[in-house]
Amino acid sequence: MKRILPLIAATMLLLSACGAKSGMEVRNAWARPAAQGGNGGVFFELRNHDAVPDELTGASSTVAEAVEIHESKMDGDVMQMRMIPSLPIEANAEVTFEPGGLHVMLFNLEQELKLDDEFEIVLHFKNHEDITVHVTVEDSAPGDSHDM
Repeated sequence: MKRILPLIAATMLLLSACGAKSGMEVRNAWARPAAQGGNGGVFFELRNHDAVPDELTGASSTVAEAVEIHESKMDGDVMQMRMIPSLPIEANAEVTFEPGGLHVMLFNLEQELKLDDEFEIVLHFKNHEDITVHVTVEDSAPGDSHDM
């Protein structure tokens, strides 16, 4: 019994360490269909699992000539879109990139983005390693219901 107790304690410690996430996590990445030569947007959920803040400093992709972080906001009755040079990500926080808000803008697409196509973007951070994000082309966010 004396040998089993340390083994149980070590197993519990190992399992608790495996369950805790750390670093940055990207979920539900998608983009709307867009024409070659046109522009598009990428949307996703970004979660910082660390106890320290970080900063999204940019993005890149081979599917577009240029890639920028953008934010859309209402200014009176007009929707304004502006480039954001970097985006602070608080500790243990989630940021949603969605239509009408934060998004990654793709300029001068090298290829048409058709429904069910997949492509990659790379997110660049100040303190975290780059994250390659797999994006699926959809009509709307994954999990959105089209039923009325």
